[in-house]
Amino acid sequence: MNPALKFILTVLAGTAMGAALGAFGQCTSGTCPLTSTWWRGALYGAVFGIIAAFSGRST
Repeated sequence: MNPALKFILTVLAGTAMGAALGAFGQCTSGTCPLTSTWWRGALYGAVFGIIAAFSGRST
């Protein structure tokens, strides 16, 4: 698989999981950093996806 495509898919998967966690999370007060809103969860998921993509790369 193309390394750039694998990187993009990993980041998109993290973004989707973060958005789902934010949308269906149990925090209703708005003070939880991950689950207060769907877009904040998506941002955190994208960051974790980037970390996962870089940790799986070989030099």
